[in-house]
Amino acid sequence: MMETTTESKLNKGRVVAVQGPVVDVSFSTVEAVPDLHETLKTRSFDKREVVLLVAEHLEGNIARCVALGSTNNLQRNASVTATGEPLTIPVGDELFGRIVNVMGQPIDGKGPIETGQRLPIHKDVSRVDVDIKSLKSAKAEIVETGLKVVDLLFPVVRGSKTGIIGGAGCGKTVLISELIHNIVEQHEGACVFTGVGERIREGNELYHEFREAGISDKVMMAFGQMDEPPGARFNVILTGVTLAEYLESTGREVLLFIDNVFRFVQAGSEISTLLGRTPSETGYQPTLSSEVGDVHERIKGSVSAFEAVYVPADDLTDPAVVTIFSYLDAVMVLSRERTQLGLYPAIDPLASSCSNLSAAMVGERHFHLAQEFLRIMTKYEELHRIVAVIGLEELSRADRLTYDRARKLQNFMTQPMFVAESYVGKKGEFVPISDTLDGVEQIIDGKYDEQTEDEFYMIGKIQSS
Repeated sequence: MMETTTESKLNKGRVVAVQGPVVDVSFSTVEAVPDLHETLKTRSFDKREVVLLVAEHLEGNIARCVALGSTNNLQRNASVTATGEPLTIPVGDELFGRIVNVMGQPIDGKGPIETGQRLPIHKDVSRVDVDIKSLKSAKAEIVETGLKVVDLLFPVVRGSKTGIIGGAGCGKTVLISELIHNIVEQHEGACVFTGVGERIREGNELYHEFREAGISDKVMMAFGQMDEPPGARFNVILTGVTLAEYLESTGREVLLFIDNVFRFVQAGSEISTLLGRTPSETGYQPTLSSEVGDVHERIKGSVSAFEAVYVPADDLTDPAVVTIFSYLDAVMVLSRERTQLGLYPAIDPLASSCSNLSAAMVGERHFHLAQEFLRIMTKYEELHRIVAVIGLEELSRADRLTYDRARKLQNFMTQPMFVAESYVGKKGEFVPISDTLDGVEQIIDGKYDEQTEDEFYMIGKIQSS
């Protein structure tokens, strides 16, 4: 009986300071101080439970914690209980069609989620478990997305990480929604959508879009939105990765969508400042690289990740954006100029890159067509500047032909999207890779030189006459 009493004393602490979402908790002895990432629980004056995560240890047996919810009405000397375990979330097929928060609690008003298993969201990525046999037998497999520009220039390989880069209003969320719709509809598999620090309206619209499209039963959703404290926005990305790891362990192909990775970095920066850490010379947290690395090192195996990356002030040299870049296999840069021209999806083929675009990966024909497409678009950029000054009539016949074909190719890379039907008034289309390659080849070969460029705008495949 005495041992139990002593143990309960060790697990108890008290709040000594509350600074916004940062809470300092004092314990009686050094042994009683909980480990990093351990979960603590307390109650505010209005009887609301507040969950804390240990972020660092201070002198005097104090654990500095980050709150995962609001700290309003949390009083000094409030009793705190250390759970003795890290933050765990429920995992299981019961989460399909449901929305959870960073702690795995349902926020969709559909009642509690009962599962037989829970997993911790924090994991030691320094321990690498590699199955050499599975690595040797692993074969790169292309995932057909049905989006012409993506399939042609940025082939998605199972287990790869694709970044969708762009400033505000360039169409990152629409593109991600379309990819989810197309891939979940066409391929058997499961999808995890993680909303990190984005607008609540977007999350609400996305949920209803999934329901209307009939794919919500194949999607798990974890949200840590703009109105939540930085602790929730920072850790919800780990909640999404944990759900993806569970699905992968069941032998399924998994698609992990993260919107938006930059908001995760931003939340980390807020926490770092609140904890009193000295920022790096760029203004970001000193732990920027390790935090981004910890997340990306866990995305592997059959988990294919699509990550939206907000670019502050459209500056691609921003330190946070550059750090995220280094972990991506493909980078699709959304151009504001193309958005203004109505070229959707507004991916700039010359500013983007993809390490999966090789003859060994996609085949000789696909590779050479993609390279010829890029060559023509590069030439078009040069000619476009000249035409703006002296006019189209001053170009040589060969240059004019290249210019016209480039305009047709540029328009052909646009297409109506399923998730944007209500905006553009056109039914969405899924275009197989073979039809995309045929269309590009015919335009490059000059089969449609007599037709106007407008005939190729916002169409699916080219209808053979």
